[in-house]
Amino acid sequence: MSSPYGTWPSPFSPASVAASSPRIDGAAFVGDEIWWGESVPAEGGRVTVRSSSGAQILPAPWSARSRVHEYGGGAWAADADGTLYFVDGRDQRIHRLLRGAEAPEPLTPAGPAHGGLRLQHGRLLAVREDLTVSPHLRGLVEVPLDGSAADDPDAVRVIVEGEGFYAHPALSPDGSRIAWVQWDGHRMPWQSAAVAVADGRDTTILPTRAALQPEWLAPDELVYADDPSGRWALHRQRLDDGLHAVGEPDRLDEVDADTGYGLWVLGNRWFGLLDDGRVVAVRTNGRDEVVVIDPAGSARPLELAADGHISVDDASGTRVLLSGSGSTTASGLWCVDVDTDETTVVAGGESSDAAWLRAATPIVVDGAHGPVHAFAYPPAHPEVSAPADDLPPYLVLVHGGPTAHVTGAASTAIAFWTSRGIGVLDVNYGGSTGYGRAYRERLDGEWGVVDVDDVIAAARGLAEAGLADPGRIAIRGGSAGGWTVLSALVRGGIFAAGISRYGVADLRMLAAHSHDFEAHYIDGLVGPLPEAEELYLDRSPLTHADSIRVPVLLMQGGEDRVVPPAQSEAIRDALEASGVDHEYVLYPDEGHGFRAAETITDALERELAFLGRVFGYTPAR
Repeated sequence: MSSPYGTWPSPFSPASVAASSPRIDGAAFVGDEIWWGESVPAEGGRVTVRSSSGAQILPAPWSARSRVHEYGGGAWAADADGTLYFVDGRDQRIHRLLRGAEAPEPLTPAGPAHGGLRLQHGRLLAVREDLTVSPHLRGLVEVPLDGSAADDPDAVRVIVEGEGFYAHPALSPDGSRIAWVQWDGHRMPWQSAAVAVADGRDTTILPTRAALQPEWLAPDELVYADDPSGRWALHRQRLDDGLHAVGEPDRLDEVDADTGYGLWVLGNRWFGLLDDGRVVAVRTNGRDEVVVIDPAGSARPLELAADGHISVDDASGTRVLLSGSGSTTASGLWCVDVDTDETTVVAGGESSDAAWLRAATPIVVDGAHGPVHAFAYPPAHPEVSAPADDLPPYLVLVHGGPTAHVTGAASTAIAFWTSRGIGVLDVNYGGSTGYGRAYRERLDGEWGVVDVDDVIAAARGLAEAGLADPGRIAIRGGSAGGWTVLSALVRGGIFAAGISRYGVADLRMLAAHSHDFEAHYIDGLVGPLPEAEELYLDRSPLTHADSIRVPVLLMQGGEDRVVPPAQSEAIRDALEASGVDHEYVLYPDEGHGFRAAETITDALERELAFLGRVFGYTPAR
């Protein structure tokens, strides 16, 4: 059957996209079971904990969700007996749920928020953030498991505390030492972060550049990721009795790939240690691969369906739990025996149907600042094709962050568009992780310039190759991606429409409302205030909103504390004053990112109708 692009009937409805492939949020071996965190879009995005036995461990209305550093992560842990420790999304206190108990009980007092939970050797460690005091305090704490701290703040043992930031606590095998990552907040952790080690008497800061995830090989030996050579790689460091480094760290592998990326979320783990000294690690160069590194340094890749945003969540014996997404499979959780390569799908991980969703093609185009990496998803339908002389419309996706990356993963969210005859181009503009420090630092001082140049170059490259209709290319992004959308529309040219989800419109407004974690982020991306105020004005899309000449769809969460509604409403008012075709939708109960099924459904329905109206076709429902 022949039908114009954009009008093809699709089995991927907005509601089915909202309900599919829930987000995996950590996993652990718990006795003979495997437990994992999983979002429930139908319940407002609540995060439950499930078991391989089929049980739901954490019932409604409880939700394992941290807001430490605003982005949270590491919101639950469990012991071998099946006791669950979790941060409840409503009060940010740590709670304990005994196996078989009807309700959990609090372990920490009201007030501070917690995240990055780590249960080791019968001791519960956590990142704590207290925004009720001035100045705000963050640190690492040990929480007693007997409930004595629920009403007694002094019962919580403070390991380290200050105005900086802390992550990844790890106890040595004998419990006498603890290591962690820290940074002072004037730079982001992917710019400068150190490994610290303490024994209850002294603390030593190791000479690292942008460290991640320290783990103990032995009571006197650490492994961590760092990028002194421009790529995050694993390093092994010996310590003496005084906690000082013995010699230079040994690099475990020499490859042109990253083991690690931006430390936005506290629960991410890029490698795991096996009992025999081997290391299971993720390597990223655009896409991910997982390797097993032996003590001599040789590495063997694991055959795995996942190749994007893989987290090494836990290890037991020769088995590891790996969560992530894949270029030919939905996001999921896998249990892999590294000796036999036996792989079990624990949750999600359904193989995508190539008839409906072809694997994304990595593409590289020449840009004004160097090569630009992206993933292209062409339209795909097993029964419908377009007229021979027709070219498809395309939706260019811009990830947030901006220090983040996409990996060309398969998903119903992509198939929603491609099955209707709308191609998708997902761009890793300069500033993205996954291609080394030099590519990441391309955006330093140039936010609103390099990212815009790169998405325009990627879109033009697609059109010049004859793969996309140059008159029907739209751009969509959220948060920092929304900033790039609005900035690209101000620039004008290639994009015929734009969709901004909770996008940044005014840099001064962003700086004024930035939460602690990102308080100095813009200093590196643009410049410090007040010295760079004129640059803030000139770069902001709001300043030049009268240059936007194409239709714009704005969507915003009413409870967004990262990019408050005032940002979207300011650009809405400017578009209204200029007479530009626009729509504005406010979802009162959503925060920074849409989690509820009804919100995701409504947003997709609006985007589909918006592009159909702008591009002149009637989408199939």
